[in-house]
Amino acid sequence: MAPPGDLRHLCRLVQEGRLHALQEELQAAEGCLGPARGCPGPAGDTLLHCAARHGHRDILAYLVEVWGMDIEVANRDYKRPLHEAASMGHPDCVRYLLGCGAAVDCLKKADWTPLMMACTGKDLEVIQELVEHGANPLLKNKDGWSSFHIASREGHPQILWYLLTVCPDAWKTESKIRRTPLHTAAMHGCLEAVEVLLERCQYEPDCRDNCGVTPFMDAIQCGHIEVAKLLLEKHKACISARDSLGAQAVHRAAVTGQNAAIRFLVSDLGVDVDVRATSTHLTPLHYAAKEGHKSTIQTLLSLGADINSKDERNRTALHLACAGQHLACAEFLSQSGLKDSADVTGTLARQLAKSRHPSGLGHSALA
Repeated sequence: MAPPGDLRHLCRLVQEGRLHALQEELQAAEGCLGPARGCPGPAGDTLLHCAARHGHRDILAYLVEVWGMDIEVANRDYKRPLHEAASMGHPDCVRYLLGCGAAVDCLKKADWTPLMMACTGKDLEVIQELVEHGANPLLKNKDGWSSFHIASREGHPQILWYLLTVCPDAWKTESKIRRTPLHTAAMHGCLEAVEVLLERCQYEPDCRDNCGVTPFMDAIQCGHIEVAKLLLEKHKACISARDSLGAQAVHRAAVTGQNAAIRFLVSDLGVDVDVRATSTHLTPLHYAAKEGHKSTIQTLLSLGADINSKDERNRTALHLACAGQHLACAEFLSQSGLKDSADVTGTLARQLAKSRHPSGLGHSALA
């Protein structure tokens, strides 16, 4: 039996929605409760946070109206009960807190508002409640993300349409590293969201973030081929655009091991399988070897990649596979028709052999 006022026990009652049991416990423990009435644990949550998070409006009202708990109480991350209710998609709790005068644009750690938290979910009713009570969709968190940006990441088209209806300029936003909602939706493969953004918003074709990455590159490097096709068709994306290091979409797909995307680029769109990044002279095969993607190496070779291609430092893909200690890749490349494999692998072959030795000396030799 928990002692009177045991906050861990009280939190459990709140989480389970046991109002009557909570009433009895609080009445019995009235003299034992501290002024903050907080719950134990690193987050510093109060009973109000627990009630809002779990969607128990009746308990929320009881704690506020009977015990006079502060609706603006913050935990250690500066989260308030409204953040919790909005984040978890509890419209009744959101409506109650706002009706009690909760600050609609209060900030938690990293400058997240309740509306931003709500946009991480899919409950349109919660978002509508917040906006109708004055929430500002144009506010940004510390990374420069607005609610619209966050909604684009989650990919719920009805939420995007609603935000554009109440705030037509919501799409005109960039993060601190100049990533647009279109970048974000493309990266996360949110096809319906991309359709909305292309239909309703006026993003520049091949808009670039601080690294020179376009939405098309984002889609390709994450393997979202249908999104990439949509960007080509509806946004006239450039398949040969280069990032700040001179890499094209096919290079970035090789880095992330997106074999289907590479086939799409080379076989369907005619991208040169041996195209070089301008700053490094690396081909997609070099990148795949450097990252240790054996299946991607196989894919590139099947599409006609030149296994003997060398970068500006006279290195083949085999050199990069060995330098990265990617033994399976190095063995595959050394057996796949490298013209001067005997010369190239002279010392590298011995290093590969050492890496299999029980002493484990091979790893240091390859460093």
